[in-house]
Amino acid sequence: MKTEAGPYDFLPAAGTFSRGSVTQDVTNTLRQAIVTLALPPGASLDKSAICSQLGVSRFPVSEALARLAEEGLVDIAPQRGSTVSLVRIADVREYMLIRKGLESEALRVLIGKHDDEVIAALHANMAAQREAAGRDDAEAFHQIDVDFHDIIFRRMRLSKVKAIIDRARSNLDRARRLIITPRRLALTIAEHQAIFDGILAADAAQAIAAIRAHIDAVMVELFAFAAERPGLFADGAEFTPDTDDFPFG
Repeated sequence: MKTEAGPYDFLPAAGTFSRGSVTQDVTNTLRQAIVTLALPPGASLDKSAICSQLGVSRFPVSEALARLAEEGLVDIAPQRGSTVSLVRIADVREYMLIRKGLESEALRVLIGKHDDEVIAALHANMAAQREAAGRDDAEAFHQIDVDFHDIIFRRMRLSKVKAIIDRARSNLDRARRLIITPRRLALTIAEHQAIFDGILAADAAQAIAAIRAHIDAVMVELFAFAAERPGLFADGAEFTPDTDDFPFG
């Protein structure tokens, strides 16, 4: 007899987590589900059902939700339960400004100091991007896209800079996944290639201009999407694209 699928059957089955790291494992699992939109913005979170699916007690789930609330991914309302937070377009704009400044400076540090290992890693990454886009695998492409940017930080050992960007990434990743289309994949590849061309030419100005243009292009598309689908955003009703403060220059 076939049993009915549960509401959280996309989460790991009971017995997956090892003792000693249950709370962190539950946090990571729920964060991944939220960031990948398996748990979409506005979704209600049923603690009992999550506990049953993961095979854990209520404590690690409650603690995980509290941690995710601190990250801005979950809203906890007393007496009303928890929901996946809506994306705030104003926050995304600030996070992208942070990325624009920090990644530009990281490239400035990298240019002229990179070695063959960095070039080989970026060549391989660009090939992987094209392969993932060719089979329209948006999730694989997203992970490869993240690694493209991380290669630069790993090489320069800019761990504190990377930590700042990683802290903002969860909400950024949710927003970016909302606008992933075959067209955006193709544009991202072209924009990444322009950044890579600047690195290959050891031309800091070219590479920096390319990464700033890449971030601006993503934001312009996200703003247009938010204007069309305001219900997916916490501040969607009052949001209007403002050409006076974006791009940031």
